[in-house]
Amino acid sequence: MRKTRTLPIAVVVAASAMILTSCSGGSAEPAADVTDEPVFEGTLSILTKFGGDPLESYFEEIADAYEAEHPDVTVELIQETDQSVKDKTKTLTASQALPDIYFTWAGDWAQNFVGGGLAADLSEVIAPGTEWGDRFGEASLSAFEYDGKYYGVPLYNNGKFMGFSKSAFAAAGIEVPTSFEELIDSCGPLRDAGYEPIAFGNKDGWPALHYLQQLFAYNVPSDVLHADFDPTTAEWTDPGYVAALEQFDRLVTECTDSGNGTNGVLYTTAQEALAGGRAAMYYQEILEFDTVTAEGSALTTDDFGIFPLPAPEGAAGDSSAIEGSPEGYLINARSPRAALAVDFMKFATESDNASLLSSPPYGQPSTVIGAVTEETSSTPVFEGIAAVNDASQLVIWLDTVTVPEVADAWLAGGEAIISGSATPEEVLQSVRTANDAAK
Repeated sequence: MRKTRTLPIAVVVAASAMILTSCSGGSAEPAADVTDEPVFEGTLSILTKFGGDPLESYFEEIADAYEAEHPDVTVELIQETDQSVKDKTKTLTASQALPDIYFTWAGDWAQNFVGGGLAADLSEVIAPGTEWGDRFGEASLSAFEYDGKYYGVPLYNNGKFMGFSKSAFAAAGIEVPTSFEELIDSCGPLRDAGYEPIAFGNKDGWPALHYLQQLFAYNVPSDVLHADFDPTTAEWTDPGYVAALEQFDRLVTECTDSGNGTNGVLYTTAQEALAGGRAAMYYQEILEFDTVTAEGSALTTDDFGIFPLPAPEGAAGDSSAIEGSPEGYLINARSPRAALAVDFMKFATESDNASLLSSPPYGQPSTVIGAVTEETSSTPVFEGIAAVNDASQLVIWLDTVTVPEVADAWLAGGEAIISGSATPEEVLQSVRTANDAAK
């Protein structure tokens, strides 16, 4: 049975925008002026996605340093995890209590806030060619560009890779697979060597979508895939989708110990299985690389390797694409402290702070040019970012690039494939139905 979900973020943002408009006598409040000189006093609130160890202390350290430079400013942090930040953002939006600065993914998620008038236009201060904007690669800035305007501060880059234990592969007598078929074939020898081949937890739903989106990029022609992200041009009929769903089903069945029980396993439990030496592989974001090799883990940095989820042989899509996207922060367009918020984010993206973010134990590869080097970052993080930079394209997460109704259909579909309660064709039909409702 499908779990009850909170309202899609688009609905929450739209409702909040309507309330703000009605409360201002029929016109929205004036947008924040981010070009003003900041007033260094008062409380600056920030919603982060760095809740929990080891990430939580990063913003605490940056906040302490900023307060030391500006004694009359208090930085209030609301620290959430990758999962809880979604519900927290919806709650704060619905109650018209969005903080001055708040985390966002690229794609439809950020666009909802832009369209709802809740994200300040930062073009004058961060567009390419500005002093601040030139700290970043243009691709990172463009991830938060809508209708020619720039709204987001890209804090770090991200991509999805298969992390693996080199010693587990050696014990099983296998090499790094170069095709999806070789990946599946490696699971038997790994299990015989005493390892769970691929640790996988899908209790939150989105881990399945990460597999699916990468497989979609491989199996579906790129122009078709990108057209399908927009409900007005989407068809969701390409045979590559069925092929990808069948490949995902095979991976879950043949390579994970939980099988159709994976929907009840947390992704952090899977992460810990690799870190603890019980699993040979775990599909993870660059942001997790330094976590699985943190102090106390059985998996050491020297034993940890990465490779992209390999493409199926003869697939019709882009075999050089990597799933990923910069992640960043928006500034509340209604905030009277917008100029102060800009100043804080400039501080957070100074070279020293960007290098700190990219270094262990944080391992979050900063979008600031020159921050990720072999000296500042661990080898896996450096290699991961190099692969992201060399990819033919980055394909944004399926649950944030599409509209909420379609994302929810895919979340349910991934769970259904794992549980065996729906066929690939039935999942696709439910996605098409959701897409039609979203037009």
